[in-house]
Amino acid sequence: MKTVASKRIEERRQRLAVILPLLKKIYPQAKCSLDYKNPFQLIIATILSAQCTDERVNKVTPDLFKKYPNPKALAAAQQSELEKDIQSTGFFRNKAKSLRGMAAGIVEKHQGQVPQTMDELTHLPGVGRKTANVVLGNAFNISEGVVVDTHVARVSARLGLTKHTEPVKIEQDLMQIVPREEWTLFSHLLIFHGREICQARKPKCSICPLLPHCPAGQKFVKAGVAG
Repeated sequence: MKTVASKRIEERRQRLAVILPLLKKIYPQAKCSLDYKNPFQLIIATILSAQCTDERVNKVTPDLFKKYPNPKALAAAQQSELEKDIQSTGFFRNKAKSLRGMAAGIVEKHQGQVPQTMDELTHLPGVGRKTANVVLGNAFNISEGVVVDTHVARVSARLGLTKHTEPVKIEQDLMQIVPREEWTLFSHLLIFHGREICQARKPKCSICPLLPHCPAGQKFVKAGVAG
């Protein structure tokens, strides 16, 4: 006999089974929006993307990657100079400190190579679970979890895939129902959908292909608050 919790998981899994193919059809181009050529560049870009748009980060990183082509160069950067280099991404003092600490950790503990495990990555300064998931999933094709940013949190809640608001709990809910091989892509799909249609202030529910399967969207339409 199924418990209430297991029934709810199965309901969410069935909902996802309908939603996921639709998202893939709507966004066949879904991928990481940050520009990078190697794992080290991706970890830099991901740290910079906190509280900043990927578009803005992508304007800053080309010069940054040229100036600091490897962990040794970044670890040796002057704090004040690095702050100026990344100032337009916001929170530049903390980000500069994190970047220098992360690079130093890679040099000192990992022979200059970006580590490929969740535990090793999250022990680097400035690298939390979200950043580690981005790097593992996109640079190394290793599925350790689901990236949960503001778009993923908002869209997954509206679609009835989670009732939580804390990123770690949202991730746990999604890992229960999304096939492991889809974890990385699934985040990209929700991010694209959050940017294009399921926006925070006024979601475009009237043109959303997911509306028949979206509890929040149907409420928004009835209440007249959707676009």
